[in-house]
Parts: sequence; C-alpha cells; structure tokens
Amino acid sequence: MQSWKRAVGVGFSAIYAAKNLIGGNPQGLRILMYHSIGSHVPGDLAGLYSLSREQFKSHLTFLHSQQSDPRLSVHPLTDLSETGVSFTFDDGYRDNLEIAAPLLLEHGFSFHVFVNPGFIKSGELRYLSIQSLRELAELPGVTIGAHGYSHRKLTECTRSELDYELDASKKWIEDVIGKEVTTMAYPHGAVNAEIMRATADFGYTVAASSKFGIVTPSSDRLSLERTDIWSTDTDRTFRSKLHGNWDWMNKRT
Repeated sequence: MQSWKRAVGVGFSAIYAAKNLIGGNPQGLRILMYHSIGSHVPGDLAGLYSLSREQFKSHLTFLHSQQSDPRLSVHPLTDLSETGVSFTFDDGYRDNLEIAAPLLLEHGFSFHVFVNPGFIKSGELRYLSIQSLRELAELPGVTIGAHGYSHRKLTECTRSELDYELDASKKWIEDVIGKEVTTMAYPHGAVNAEIMRATADFGYTVAASSKFGIVTPSSDRLSLERTDIWSTDTDRTFRSKLHGNWDWMNKRT
C-alpha cells in the first residue's frame, strides 16, 4: 500500500478508535480474509495479499493469547457465532496447506478455504493440486468452500455463465473431496441481488463477500462481511482491525 494511503487509513482508524472508546467496540463475528502465506498472488502489484510466515504466526500467537475473551475466540465460519473470529482463505494456494494449516492446527484453530477448480486444474505450483486439496479437506477443523469455477467476476457473467460458475464449481469440489459444499466466497467480491438469489438456488447456505466489516444478526447469510488482512499490516494494525477501528472501510463499497 502506498505510504500516503496507509497514512490516511491510519488516520481514519484513529477516529474510529476514539468513537469505539466512547461507544464500545462493535460486537459480532469478525471473519478474517487471507489469501496467500508466502506465495505470489497474481495481479497483486502492491503485494498486499501475500503475508510472510512470521507475520501470520504473530497473528495466531496473539489470538491464542486472547481465547478467554469471547470477542476474540476463534470459531468455524459455519457456526456464525454471535461474537468471535473466523479464519478464511481465498483462491486455494498451496501454502494454505503447507504453511498456514500446521500453524492453525497447532493452536487448535478451525479455518475455511474457498477454492475454484480453474486454479486447481491449472497445474500452477502456487495452487493446491487435486491431491493436496483432498489432503487439506481431511484435516480437522478445515472446511472447503467454492470460489466460482474460473474466478470470474460473477457480475460480468451472463445468466448461463453465472449458473455454470456456481453449479459446476460446487459439484466439482464435492466430487474431489467427497464432502458436501454449501459455502462460497464471491470472486473479487463481485455480487448483487441476482447473484445472491442464484447462490441460494444452487444450494449454498452461507456466502462471504469482500465488504469490510463485522457480521451481526442483521447481516445477510449470503453476503457476510469480512475483514481484509494485508502484508502491510503491523501487529498494531492487525489488533486495531480486530477491534473494529478499520470498519470505516465499509463505506467504500
């Protein structure tokens, strides 16, 4: 992230921190959105979505120390707990299995990985293979969800293309892992009312968006808010995001 943008972000978060100090931190389920732990993310020119192993480990160490606090206790996404934190990963990078999973399991943390068949079948080493996807799906506390079939923006699809992206991805993943898939994350965060209706029609019961914020009882189960985690986040920034001081970013979308 450019330095001036980061400075603006820190300024806005300070304002929100002051507001939260007076009114109290927002209550709900905070779904953390990660992508890669150590691999290059295509199209990510600023390198925001590839965190280092040490940076990710620091996040886990902090949250492990806070598990007595209901606001920071880790829950599976599908629990839709009234309060707490959930881990999600988008795209299906191989490092989710090789780096992130052992660290998460070490702390007993569950997590969700949203994959799309197009990346898995590409043969690119940065992504999970069919075999490693199966291996990941068998780990305790891991849930696999869909992320479209080809990672296209669903808002740019024709109706027949949309149906394929939603239906074929679900069926392909289920065939590979031998488990039902009922969750998804919208590629690029692109979603509208028509897409949400189609998502429900194809049997998805929970879907994550890229809209910044915290999940509350009023949140739509087919457009759950998430909190984007970046490589530029310091430990202080990460904790600030957990406490809702960066939720001003939901005004952007």
